[in-house]
Amino acid sequence: MANTNATRNPTQAAADLKGKVEDGMKEARDMGQQVGQQLGQRAEDAAAAAGRGIQNAADAIRDYAPQGGMVGSAAHAVSDRLASGGRYLEREKLSGVAEDLTDMIRKNPVPALLIAVGVGFLFATAISRR
Repeated sequence: MANTNATRNPTQAAADLKGKVEDGMKEARDMGQQVGQQLGQRAEDAAAAAGRGIQNAADAIRDYAPQGGMVGSAAHAVSDRLASGGRYLEREKLSGVAEDLTDMIRKNPVPALLIAVGVGFLFATAISRR
């Protein structure tokens, strides 16, 4: 019969196995955190790119809209708002937008709740029609 480490010293073998499992769990946790950070950074970069895209759309509206009249005024107002929103999104990214939204909900809980109920109702209505 072969004399292995497990049969010679089962306590030491169990301790070694426990150490290996703990090391593996630590590596898996570290890898998960690293992947999460990378995904978060990619989302932030995507938000900044979307902000730049919105600003480009605002520039295109300004370039192709009539310069005068009611349509021109409306187009310029829309392009100004788009450009402002694009700059905000590019500057704040998703984390800043989430912080601002959280602050707004804390300061105005009842309107936030009513908006959430309304959006939920519209969403449920849209899904139930399918």
